[in-house]
Amino acid sequence: MKKSILNWSIIVLMLTAVGLTVHNPFTSTYIESIKAQTTAVSKMESNSIYNQIKQKAKEYNRPPQNAQIDPVWKATPGYNGLVVDMDESFKAMKKENEFDEKKLVVKQIEPTVHLDNLPASPIYRGNPEKPMVTLLVNVAWGNEYLPGMLQTMKKYNVKSTFFLDGSWVKKNPSLAKMIREEGHEIGNHAYSHPDLKKMTNARITEELKQTNEVINATLDLTPKWFAPPSGSYRNDVVQIANELGMKTILWSVDTVDWRNPDPKVMTQKVLSKVHPGAMVLMHPTKSSAAGLEEIIKGIKEKGYSIGTVSSLMDEKRLLPKSVK
Repeated sequence: MKKSILNWSIIVLMLTAVGLTVHNPFTSTYIESIKAQTTAVSKMESNSIYNQIKQKAKEYNRPPQNAQIDPVWKATPGYNGLVVDMDESFKAMKKENEFDEKKLVVKQIEPTVHLDNLPASPIYRGNPEKPMVTLLVNVAWGNEYLPGMLQTMKKYNVKSTFFLDGSWVKKNPSLAKMIREEGHEIGNHAYSHPDLKKMTNARITEELKQTNEVINATLDLTPKWFAPPSGSYRNDVVQIANELGMKTILWSVDTVDWRNPDPKVMTQKVLSKVHPGAMVLMHPTKSSAAGLEEIIKGIKEKGYSIGTVSSLMDEKRLLPKSVK
C-alpha cells in the first residue's frame, strides 16, 4: 500500500513538473535566474539587509516580454525582464552593514522571441511598457525649417529618425549630411514620394532600392527602417522592404503638421495622445518647427525619454537611476 502511494506521488510530481514546463509563461532563463537567488536564502534569511533586498526584489523583478504580432498594433518589439541578484546585492551592502537601494545588482533577461523572428509586418509603436518616445521626421520638402528643428533637438539633446526621400537627398546632399552629422538616424522614405499602394511590385522595389543607393552614396550608410509616403502601403510593400533589409515604420501619434495647424493646438493634441512606446510623425513644417520645443519639453515632463527608432525597438529595459 505504501509502495503504491509512493508511486502515485512520484507520478504526480512528474506531471506537475511537466505542467510547469509547458504552461509557464516566463522564459526558462528567467525562471533559472529566479531559482538561483534561492541558494542564498538559507544562509541569510534572518539578516535584515537580506530581507530588505528580498522585499525590494518583488518590486523590481519582471519577466521578459516576447516580440509579437498584435492584432491592432502589428509587430511589437519585446522587452527585457529584470531579476535582482540578491546574493551580489547582499555582498555589495554587507560591508557598510546597511540597505542601500543604489547598490542593488539587477540583471536583464532577454526574451526568447525577437522582432527579427517575426514575419514581415508594419510597426506602429514600441513596446507599450518602455517609457520612451521617438520622433519620426519625414523629409521630402521643407528645407527652410530643417536647420531650426535640428537646432531645437540639439538644445535638448534629442536624437530622432529622419526618413529621407531619395530624390530630395539627391538635390540636397548638404542638408542630408547636416542631419547625419547631428547624430540623427536615417531612414528610407522612397524616391519620389509616390503612393506605393497603387504601384507594381517592380516599381515599389525600384523606389526603395534607388533611395537606398543615393543615401548610401551620399551618407555612406544603408537604412534599416522604411517609412511609406503618406503611410500608404499594402502587404507587398512591407514584404519588399523586408527583403531589402528594412522594417516598415508607421506611427501612433500624428502631428498632422502638413495642414499647418496652430502650433499650440498641435502641441496640446500631441501631448494628450503621447504614450509609452509612442512614435510621433512630423515633417519639416512651420507648425512643427514652432511647436517642437514644447513637444520635447512636454514629453520629457511626462517622464519619457526620446530616442531614435532603433533605440525604441531595442529590448533593453530602461532602469531607474537608483540601481546598477
